[in-house]
Amino acid sequence: MWWVGSWRQAVAAAAALFVFSLLPAAPAAGAATVAAPATTVPAAGSGVIGHRGAEDPLITNTVELELDALGVLHARETIAFQGPAPEVFVRGLTETMLYDTEYDRRFEVGGVKVTGPDGRALDAPVEHSDGALVVEIPTEGLEEVVLSYRVGGTVSEVSRGVQMEWRAIGAYSHTVESTDVTVTAPLPPEALSCLAGEPRSAMYCTASDMGPDSSVAHFLQADMEPADRLDIVVNFPAGTAEGEPLLSRRWSLASAFKVTPATASVFGVLLVVLVGGLAVLVRVRGRDERALRREAAAGDHAPVTEEGGRVRFAPPDDVHPGQIGTLIDERVDIADLTATVLDLAVRGYIRVEELPHEHFTSVDWRLVRLDGPPGETLLASEWLLLDALFGDRPTVRLSRLGSRRASADFPARIDRVREELYRDMVRLKWFARSPSRVRTLWSTAGMVVTALGVILTVVLAVFTTAAFTGLAVVIAGAAITAGAQYMPAKTRLGSSVYAHTVGFRDHLLSPRAEAVPPAQRVELYSRYLPYAVIFDDVDRWAELLAAAALADPVGGEPEGTRLHWYTGPREWRIEDFSDSVSAFVVSLTGIITNTRRLRVLNQLQRSERR
Repeated sequence: MWWVGSWRQAVAAAAALFVFSLLPAAPAAGAATVAAPATTVPAAGSGVIGHRGAEDPLITNTVELELDALGVLHARETIAFQGPAPEVFVRGLTETMLYDTEYDRRFEVGGVKVTGPDGRALDAPVEHSDGALVVEIPTEGLEEVVLSYRVGGTVSEVSRGVQMEWRAIGAYSHTVESTDVTVTAPLPPEALSCLAGEPRSAMYCTASDMGPDSSVAHFLQADMEPADRLDIVVNFPAGTAEGEPLLSRRWSLASAFKVTPATASVFGVLLVVLVGGLAVLVRVRGRDERALRREAAAGDHAPVTEEGGRVRFAPPDDVHPGQIGTLIDERVDIADLTATVLDLAVRGYIRVEELPHEHFTSVDWRLVRLDGPPGETLLASEWLLLDALFGDRPTVRLSRLGSRRASADFPARIDRVREELYRDMVRLKWFARSPSRVRTLWSTAGMVVTALGVILTVVLAVFTTAAFTGLAVVIAGAAITAGAQYMPAKTRLGSSVYAHTVGFRDHLLSPRAEAVPPAQRVELYSRYLPYAVIFDDVDRWAELLAAAALADPVGGEPEGTRLHWYTGPREWRIEDFSDSVSAFVVSLTGIITNTRRLRVLNQLQRSERR
């Protein structure tokens, strides 16, 4: 070829051109202004040896590229060695390059063949690695080898014709003294450009021109290190070759979660399902609202009946304090258990004795178990609560109630009380299923859907661009989990009882509830007090009860100013009752609350023993 006469002169000329190219001058007229993109291909394989030493061969590579009318680039590389050739020379052919922020550009490299000086085919293994086709050429004892291959996908249409873009040199395993590249096509080139050096370098190659008659594109790069690359771009007239770039979407969070008509449609369907489910839920739970409007007035009156000229306490639907609390918020709360303990005391099954205390010491109480009034029966949950408090003991100090030494299984016994109250809701047909189990079922279903949504999102993000659909499933699962607390629904009977209970609450919170005959105020106010715990009005009713007990002594004796179910130390007065009972409720609430922590601690200790 015309430029291959003396490689030493060519290298010297190339070096001179390289120096001039570094000057801050505009590129030569007619040169292409399009820079070759960066690549995702590593610069060299496992055979990299770095700079050429004194004993290393001098290596040159002459690359002849021919672009046909169909857009296929036919390549022939002549790799020559002056001096002992290495055992293996590795050549990397680029298959993937960065195209833009969203796509990679692919090149179809095939027909790889390696021959020796005598034209005999050599066994050269090829391997696809990190976006490159790596060719391991056996070169030991050879002066020259010829590597041939073809490349598709290098051509794209531009505004004034077609453009051929290719990473002519992607990787060497050894330093190459001189790399000459020529590009021929059915029509002569119109413009050209090149980049060389390290993968992120924006440096122009050593030299480039169109030959004496402007019929070929010629590129020269001197002293290419293994990590260097040579990108070339050649513009041709329209009609020179056919083809378009082969693009593949590069994975990224933005592309994986791209909103498309399909994913938007899935979101729309999911929204309809969620809104429809919410409408059904509101419709089912709306029974409470409808019952309130229709039946709440039935419970808004004094909860009493007359028997033999005497007024007796009779709550609406015979609902006990713990049952009311569970019915209202569909949960067995601490207040429900505290109110039940107070109710058992008022009804004669427990006596609360406030113990003497010195200055700066905490208040404590002793609970005494009583037989209760004859002929009255207890609910199963109330029997279980008495058993949780006392066990086989006739008395118990409140401060020792939750200690593991005094009652190691107290948390488990309290849990049985809770479960029995939930069973009461089903036994009384206020709920079709236990509210606790319904919440657990829906919470579990929500967590399962969320986990499946996460797995689906990851799979879709890795293999498709429809991860947005999986994210919708995650959101649905989270919504189900959060909405599990609203899933328990009362029956028609439960809604009716709930309405009566709300009417009863409105009555107790109003001044009308204080209108009780003086001789019976202590008895009725005492029965109201546990319900006041549920309705968060305990301080007011404790003061009313203390005032009634002080104004209406039983039998006219001073001892009668004390309540039958609550006693205090010698210096205690009935005027102190409001503060005393409030402190008792707070202390009992704290002890029952701590049972949950004690239960978790016991579970952790059992798991550690295993």
